[in-house]
Amino acid sequence: MTRGTVVLTPFPFTDLHGAKVRPAIILSRTDRSGDDVIFAFVSSVVPAQPLPTDLSVDPDAPEGRDTGLKRPSVIRCDKLATVQRRVLLGELGSLSVACLLGMDRRLKHALALS
Repeated sequence: MTRGTVVLTPFPFTDLHGAKVRPAIILSRTDRSGDDVIFAFVSSVVPAQPLPTDLSVDPDAPEGRDTGLKRPSVIRCDKLATVQRRVLLGELGSLSVACLLGMDRRLKHALALS
């Protein structure tokens, strides 16, 4: 599993009252030690007006073909979580280089990084 891998995982609700299984994108460096992995939330609810931190991914487009996503989705780069690697349920696919670059720009915006 590498950075940009699309996985299926329980994603915690923001009130920590539960979780829902959904796709997510691995953000963590793969060379770091430990059992935790950082990932970004993926939603199939694509807003008409995406936020500056949202990255749209269409599995029918060339950049989205290898993601393993079944429908147009949005990577919510402002919704991040850290979980133990063992709770990941499986790999669906991976992001293209173009999607990774777009995700990085949105992460920088979400985290106010220059």
